[in-house]
Amino acid sequence: MSTLEERGEVGVPVATAPSSSSAGLGVGAAGAGLEVGPGMSGGQEEAGIRREGAGQEPDPDAPPKKRVRLLQEGEACKLEERLYAVLCCTVCLDLPKASVYQCTNGHLMCAGCFIHLLADARLKEEQATCPNCRCEISKSLCCRNLAVEKAVSELPFECNFCLKQFPRSVLERHQKEECQDRVTVCKYKRIGCPWKGPFHELTVHEAECCHPTKTGNELMGILDEMDQSHRKEMQLYSGIFSLLCFEKIGFTEVQFRPYRTDDFITRLYYETPRFTVLNQTWVLKARVNDSERNPNLSCKRTLSFQLILKSKINSALECSYLLLKGPYDDVKIKPVIYHYVFSNDANETDYMPLPIIDSIECNKLLAAKNINLRLFIFQIQK
Repeated sequence: MSTLEERGEVGVPVATAPSSSSAGLGVGAAGAGLEVGPGMSGGQEEAGIRREGAGQEPDPDAPPKKRVRLLQEGEACKLEERLYAVLCCTVCLDLPKASVYQCTNGHLMCAGCFIHLLADARLKEEQATCPNCRCEISKSLCCRNLAVEKAVSELPFECNFCLKQFPRSVLERHQKEECQDRVTVCKYKRIGCPWKGPFHELTVHEAECCHPTKTGNELMGILDEMDQSHRKEMQLYSGIFSLLCFEKIGFTEVQFRPYRTDDFITRLYYETPRFTVLNQTWVLKARVNDSERNPNLSCKRTLSFQLILKSKINSALECSYLLLKGPYDDVKIKPVIYHYVFSNDANETDYMPLPIIDSIECNKLLAAKNINLRLFIFQIQK
């Protein structure tokens, strides 16, 4: 074996090639992106080797020891840009903002896309697969890649306001507290000032703001509008506090399990096992997008539920009820109080929307093996 030094425009890469025969040298030179002239042997082979075009790709089948990487000056892009391509999500092709999951073959998925894939598979009654290699994925098969999460947090990212670049680990604090171009509001917003602008203009605006000089009558009109919106928010909490004063209150953890209808085109629905609250037997049912034919084709996803009384009763049973998230779940649900009078002839409530915040939270529930919530029932005494 002899060491050959490539004499070209780009650096001095080194390749090792056999000198025993022209055939052996041809293989080594091809792997290195070099060309051997015909009829050359021994020392002539070494002298006759010349470099091919700088843009030629190395042979991927060449042995590793004989492969030479040829790069023209300026061809290498920035390290950050190359890392973006390596660490991006295989589904949305964007850098993950929070958790990063990987399939058994190591392909990366951001938390949002991972949950969306599991939710789509549940709606289609299929096994979720990695979009890159088609291996099976699930919460038990996939794990988080903490090294990638840490690497992504150190990559520079552009501030939405000042357009300067900061590591992702400090970007959120910069945008909330430090950026001089971040959007802020006037301190007199509480008395109706609608101004919004960059932080560095706040001091000048507050010095010239006309709201502190408004008359008492003008301020009273503004405060009345603010009080009305505040009252709506407080009605819910006042209603819950009044329900807690009732004599008969029951609650339990319920688990919605997925099932399929017997239709030609099956539809996904959820149902709980029978449970007992307030000495009565109940069942909860839930459906996706109000039993829409193809909810997997819709980006907007909702869940609605109904409460069913399975026991026979002697007189009407008037109840208020609400669903909250389970003790160990992270789904965001806004509490809403529903009211219904149960009887033997009217033992099912209408389907009411499960008060989740958005479709992302709905995907979290659909991606889970079961949906775990907490049900409260308040019996209204006559």
